[in-house]
Amino acid sequence: MSWLPMLCLTVKTWYPTLNKPPWRPPNSAFPIVWTTLYTGMEYGSYLVWKECGRFTEDAVAPLGLNGLQLALNWSWTPIFFGAHKLKMALIKIVMLTVAVGATMVSWYPVNRTASLLLTPYLAWLCLATSLNYCIWRENTDGDGKEE
Repeated sequence: MSWLPMLCLTVKTWYPTLNKPPWRPPNSAFPIVWTTLYTGMEYGSYLVWKECGRFTEDAVAPLGLNGLQLALNWSWTPIFFGAHKLKMALIKIVMLTVAVGATMVSWYPVNRTASLLLTPYLAWLCLATSLNYCIWRENTDGDGKEE
C-alpha cells in the first residue's frame, strides 16, 4: 500500500489550500461520523444477509447494490484526495448517493430496519455532495479547469 502515505500527505498539504464553504464540518467530525455510518451500514447489511438466508438468489440484488455503493464509496477518496480530480469526485459521489438510495429501496422489503439504518448515511452523502460541489466550484479557474 505505497499510495497510503502519499494520500495522507496530500490531505495535510493540498486540502488546506482549497477554498471551502464556511459551513463545512470540522475535520474532527469526519472520523466520528464515518465510524458511526459504517457501523450502521454493516449492521444493516448483516440484517439483510441474515433475512435473505445468507448468500442466496434473494440476496443478489440487495447485497449486490450494497457492494456497488461500497466500491463507489471507497473509490471517492483516491479520486478526490489522491488525484485531485474534484469534478470526477463530484460525479462519483453523485453516483454513490444514487446507489445508496437504490440500496435502501432494495433493502426495505427485506428488512425495514436495515433500510432505515442507511438514512443517516444518505443524509451525510447529501451534505458531502454539496460540499464536493462547492469545493469544485470555488477551485476552478474561469475556463472551468481545476486549479
